[in-house]
Amino acid sequence: MRTCPPKPVREMSRFHPVDRQTGYLLPPSVDEWLPEDHLARFIVEVVDRLDVSALEKAYAGRGQRGVSPSVLLSLLVYGYATGVFSSRKLERATYDSVAFRFIAAGTHPDHDTLATFRRRFLDELAGLFVQVLEMAREMKLLKLGTLSLDGTKVKANASRHSALSHGHIEQLEIQLKAEVASLLALAEQADQSAVPDGMNLPAEIARRQARLEAMAAAKVKIEERAKARFEKEQAEYEAKLAHREQKAKESGRSPAASRRNRRLPGRRRKTSSI
Repeated sequence: MRTCPPKPVREMSRFHPVDRQTGYLLPPSVDEWLPEDHLARFIVEVVDRLDVSALEKAYAGRGQRGVSPSVLLSLLVYGYATGVFSSRKLERATYDSVAFRFIAAGTHPDHDTLATFRRRFLDELAGLFVQVLEMAREMKLLKLGTLSLDGTKVKANASRHSALSHGHIEQLEIQLKAEVASLLALAEQADQSAVPDGMNLPAEIARRQARLEAMAAAKVKIEERAKARFEKEQAEYEAKLAHREQKAKESGRSPAASRRNRRLPGRRRKTSSI
């Protein structure tokens, strides 16, 4: 297996340097990586203003400290609003996604914690989720992620008026509650499917050093197979060549003429063009 030599380092490059090893002089702030107008910021700010005391009291006096209910709620709301329903995908996103890392505030709730939280407080979460959507609607947001907040089903009737009537507001609330119920059902369905998320590297190569060692071992095996294949083809070619020479001797044909008709492995005879 041929390996390409390393590319020479150019003093003047048209591209930004790629450096994934050098550490930061100061600890990086996830807050600085997220745009000011990002949806994740909005959801965190809204959830921080909700009354989640009932959820917090449910954890009172239960073993070691856990993840804050407001963080779990924010993860679920942002995930469902952006189309991420699987608890496994939500867990992985707290590692892979800047937005989810911002919401999780440096924590990484596992999928069991997220799924149990949703199932245990299903009714409470539904009400809190609706409050988030209502807050967004009151702030004149037309969408929250992929969720429509303008009451598409009743918008045609409401558009004739400069302000929504009480009846129209009730219809919007019913629609939002139905939307939330549908999202929670999708989340449960996603968790029940138990489909592994992402690449799911085997545990033995999850660490970078182990991956590099595994890659080196794989490269050696590939090169060994290529060498064995070459030696096999070479031996077959030499045996075929010896057979031709033996046949030429037996027929009295000139060895030189026989050599002119030899073909190397993988090499085609030239044909004259007309």
